[in-house]
Amino acid sequence: MSDLPLHTPSTLDEEVARAELYGLLAQLFYAPPAGEWLDQLRVAATEAPAAGGFLQEPWQQLVGAAREATEAELAAEFDALFGGVGKPEVALYASHYLTGFLNEKPLAALRGTLAELGLTRDEGMSETEDHIAYVCEVMRYLIAGEDVSVANLTQQQAFFTQHLQPWVHGLCDALEGHPLARFYARLAGLMRAFMSVEAQGFDMLT
Repeated sequence: MSDLPLHTPSTLDEEVARAELYGLLAQLFYAPPAGEWLDQLRVAATEAPAAGGFLQEPWQQLVGAAREATEAELAAEFDALFGGVGKPEVALYASHYLTGFLNEKPLAALRGTLAELGLTRDEGMSETEDHIAYVCEVMRYLIAGEDVSVANLTQQQAFFTQHLQPWVHGLCDALEGHPLARFYARLAGLMRAFMSVEAQGFDMLT
């Protein structure tokens, strides 16, 4: 997955910022921040060039939460929310939010889209493709990839509209309302704000 951005997204070129933020979401939902990665997040700039940026406040809250928690506390929160034996406290899969069950039609539809895009699942990844980390990583690729026949705004809009927008706010609701979520409630707040910006941007294309 992509490297952690060292600056608040609004300080970067817009497309690079979008790709890096999707990469950040992918990383943080795949594993808790640790080591040098966590250190970078803690020292990340939190002031946007222009005051009042829509993502500035949720970004500041996320960085603040990273600064306030120890590495062990962040790992424990991740495990409490997403790990354990049996049903996790918070599911990270599209199928769960769209059907109430795992490995359902949304996963099959996603796999069909990925095949059309020429993308395959990394065999080293234990999660199914409808995991939020995987979906965000696909969006990162569709923004930053070098193959313009795949990495373009048309593909981004289609993928976002079909495979992310219909369920991502349900995940945000689950995290922001969960008593065990602290850092990940802040991450959900940033993701909700970012997804709203993305939806508005794609709406302007139609």
